[in-house]
This record gives sequence, C-alpha cells and structure tokens, in this order.
Amino acid sequence: MGRISPPIHRKAKYKKEMIASEHKNLARETMDFALQHGANARISIISGTNSAFEYRDNTLDKLQQAAENRMEIELFVDSRYGSYSTNRMDRESLFKFTLSAIESTRYLDKDPEKTLPEFSRCYQGKMFTLDTYDPDFKNIAIDAKLELAKNQIDEIFGVDERIISISSEYNDGESFLYMIASNGFEGETAHSTCSLYASVAMKGANDSRPSAYWHDSALYLNDLTTVGIGKTAYEKTLQKLNQTKIASGKYPMLLDNTQSVRLLTPLISALNGYALQQENSFLIDKLNEKIISEKVTVVDNPHIDRAFGARMFDDEGVATKKRNIIEKGILNTYFIDTYISKKMNIQPTISSPSVVVFEPGKRPHTEIMADMDTGIWVTGFNGGNSNSSTGDFSFGIEGFLVENGKPVKPVNEMNITGNILSLWNSVLEVGNDPKLNSSKRVPSILFDGVDFSGI
Repeated sequence: MGRISPPIHRKAKYKKEMIASEHKNLARETMDFALQHGANARISIISGTNSAFEYRDNTLDKLQQAAENRMEIELFVDSRYGSYSTNRMDRESLFKFTLSAIESTRYLDKDPEKTLPEFSRCYQGKMFTLDTYDPDFKNIAIDAKLELAKNQIDEIFGVDERIISISSEYNDGESFLYMIASNGFEGETAHSTCSLYASVAMKGANDSRPSAYWHDSALYLNDLTTVGIGKTAYEKTLQKLNQTKIASGKYPMLLDNTQSVRLLTPLISALNGYALQQENSFLIDKLNEKIISEKVTVVDNPHIDRAFGARMFDDEGVATKKRNIIEKGILNTYFIDTYISKKMNIQPTISSPSVVVFEPGKRPHTEIMADMDTGIWVTGFNGGNSNSSTGDFSFGIEGFLVENGKPVKPVNEMNITGNILSLWNSVLEVGNDPKLNSSKRVPSILFDGVDFSGI
C-alpha cells in the first residue's frame, strides 16, 4: 500500500488563531460574570467541522458535512456542581444563561469534593504544541475527498463475480478547544483527523456471506494510506471463505495487532478512578503489585508529536506527563482525577491515559507465527463481554488455525473464555508491530493455553 497526495486548493494560509478572538473574550467575560455572582467556573469553547463521503459500489450514497460551535460552562457554587452548554454566542444571551445556570446549581445537592484542581497541577505552557493539526486541512478540495473514497471501489469493482457489495468511506474532521478556569488555567488545542475505510461482502459456501474491512486513519492527510484499502478488504474477505469451527480446547493464541486493543481495554478500564471508587474494578488495591506477565510494560506517553491521543493537558486542565502504567507486570498507577482523589482521600494523577504505548518485543507477528506448532491466530472479535468486577470474559472470535507455523484453515463461531488477569499472565511474547493509527499502540501478542470453545 502506498501514500499519495490528492489535490489541495491552497487559498487560505494556516492560522494559529483557531478559536475566534471574540469568542475567547466572551469566555473570559463570562468567567468574570460567574465570579461576580459567587461561582467558580471552568469554561470551554468547542468548535469544529466533520465530513463524510460514502460510496456503495459505484454510487455515491452519503455526503454529509456538519459544524459545531458551543460553549460549555461548569459551575462550582456553594459546594455544588452543575454543567451546562449553549450555542448562543452573544454577550447578553451568555450572561442571562450563566445567571440562570448559577441559580439552578444552587438547588442541587451538595457535592463538596467536586472542585477545580490546584493550579500548580495545571498545564502552564504554550498553546498549539504536539503537531496534532494539519495546516492544510481546510484546503482539501471536496472532489479530492470523493476521489479518495471512489478509488477504493475502483481497485476491486468487477474483479470477482462472487462480490455482493463494496462500500468505501472517507471521513475527516477538525476540532478546536479553548478552556479557561477560575483557578488561573488557560489552554488551547487543535486536532485534525482523516480516515479511509472499505468493506467487502461476498457469496460463500452454503449461503454464507463472509465480509471483511480494512481502514487507515491519520492526523495529517499526507500520512494517510490512500492506496490499497479496498484491495486489502477484498483479500481479507477471500481469506474468510469456507470458515468453520474446530475442536474445543486450549490453544496458544496469537492476537493480531489490529485486535489487541480489545483485550487491553478491560485492563485499562479497571484502572479508572470512578470504577475503583464504585468498587467496580478487579484491580482494587493492586497498586505496586505484580498483576500480569513480566513480559508486559505499558507506558502513557502523551507528548508524542503527531500522535492520536497526544495532549498537554486533560479535560480538567491538569498537565500530562509520561508515566509507567505497568512496568514488567507491576501496576504503577491508577487514573485519578481531582474529584475521585478527594472522594477516596488519595493523591490525584490524571483523569485518563493519553497515548498508551507497549514496550515492543523483537519480532512481528509473521515471525512469531512461524514458530507456532498448533495454535489460533485471532484476527477479529464477534461480540462478547467482560465483567468489570471480576475480570471474567467471554468473546466470540474469528481467525485462522495455525499449524507448523502457517495459517491453514479459517475459523469462526468460536468463543474464548477466561479471566483478564489470568490471560495477561499467560503472555509468551510481545510483538514489535503496533498499529500507530490509534491512541493505544498495542502490538501482536502471543498468549499460552487460552480456552477456545468450538465443536
């Protein structure tokens, strides 16, 4: 797959001023107004645009564009908290809205732990860092977006009479945030993103209708893979022809790097402060203990340039920093915001992770697979769930039976069951092939002795 640069209309120059000055001034004036009426506040101006262009076979099926521009006002009044939103961006309307919101908040139950963070914890640096906004974003021509989507159809249209349908979609968006708080914090961010997606459905044996997809996404259009998305979706669908179940049992499981996030998510969710405070986490009181395999080290690295999830501050304005989440299997941190820290009487950290990065191993999945005698390469999930209190899980899977280092039979309609901690303690090898088009950069992972239910 390659990358191309579609036509761009270069009419407007890149501007650092993403949020209009008058709207920033309105936020500051609204902040002063709230303070004058007895309320602390955190005020955010949020604006952005989104577009989507979808083809089904050779027909343009969807053309959608949207824009938003709103102010969110969080109020802290007499130990009470309220959150409000409006798109009325004129001074008179905002003051009237804010006064009504303050009065409404005073009727709420007290929640004294709900406060702004200490200013010393807040980000106090420059704005527009980390290269998360494509300066050419606004200049991408609509016909270029349409062409990108249509090209994925053209790659495979008519190549196989078994194809039932092909769909391809180009999406992009930009978002801007300006935040100010009465504790002294002021910050601003800008993000852009674009993506290409294609899916293919085919006629299979016994009236089956196997389908598969492929996609890519990037913050900058020039970083987006724009060739081969449709072809890859077609090839993945071909691989699913004649899928079947195999015998139940314990097998080594090679988890594809496109699916690794699915089994990481329950682990990360269990570190969330709200889950801990509500005693709805299987990782309560596990800090500084070994919880999973020593082969696993996971870092939250929020300051990677041009990365999904990169940020200098969280949704409270608290400064982000690099921190080890799990180091050689040992749990090093929870994600604790200001509110939960006061509810639980513990030190705050950060509200949520930014860019989750696995310490890579030495080999890609192809080399790991080559050393497998018999196992299952999981390339997709089909439903299922995990219990946030116990960590027990059951997921439907599809993939391939591996024998003598090669995939020999496509499988589906099988389940894996077990416990998240037991699973992550069975890691045999971590790959070196994380997907970079996600805020969770997780490589292929080989697990030992996973329970598969088939026939």
